[in-house]
Amino acid sequence: MKVNILNPITVLHIPHSASFIPVEEREYILLSEKELAVELLRMTDWFTDELFISNSKENEVVCYPVSRLVLDPERFEDDSLEIMASRGMGIIYTKTSEGRTLRNVPDLNIRKKKIEQYYYPHHSQLLRRVESILSKNGKALVIDCHSFPSSPLPYELDQCKDRPDICVGTDPFHTPVWLTEFLKTSLIKRGFSVGINCPFSGALVPSKHFEKDASVAGIMIEINRGLYMNENTGNRLSNFNSIKQTACDVVSELTQVFSNNNP
Repeated sequence: MKVNILNPITVLHIPHSASFIPVEEREYILLSEKELAVELLRMTDWFTDELFISNSKENEVVCYPVSRLVLDPERFEDDSLEIMASRGMGIIYTKTSEGRTLRNVPDLNIRKKKIEQYYYPHHSQLLRRVESILSKNGKALVIDCHSFPSSPLPYELDQCKDRPDICVGTDPFHTPVWLTEFLKTSLIKRGFSVGINCPFSGALVPSKHFEKDASVAGIMIEINRGLYMNENTGNRLSNFNSIKQTACDVVSELTQVFSNNNP
């Protein structure tokens, strides 16, 4: 069965591709323009809004429009539940990737305003797309699309310097084992080294369905930035289009096998 592009079953969730910081948010960030440019270069999942999206438009796409330095839509809203809050990188970052001060701790009113302005609309959009797919197909797949630096940044929990080409993140409730194995095998056949939940772990689904509804599946794909860009300049490498084609092919295969599987 071929995937019907008029009735998609997969949502590509792209949360960290943007480097845009609205003017009204810039005043809260305590870095110089040069320092901010460096931090954006390090922390942005560059080109993931291109790498994973094919011209066929067979998937729904939810792409966060502002930089994660404004607010990170992939963190838990409650910092007490968020492991990265201990590094000053909860839902609103107060520390840089090197542990320097990024902004002052926002008061409760500012925090509430930012969450209402950025976090809720993004997650509402994701939920709408997923539930629309569920209503038509009875199941939905969220592919969380990321990239990661070829060498660990100081804030990262996993400091192992030997990093794979591709990291696959899973969730024990929402990621079927067969889906993980299919993706891993597909990538290895293409010559890539693969880490499962290494150096990053987990897979995002809408909070309404989290650990409640197994018909919403989730898996994360993270591409090592050293494969497709110069991490010092931010420029694409000459093989960028080849990596993009591979990413799109893998997403298409994953969508196809998920669509055809009847557990």
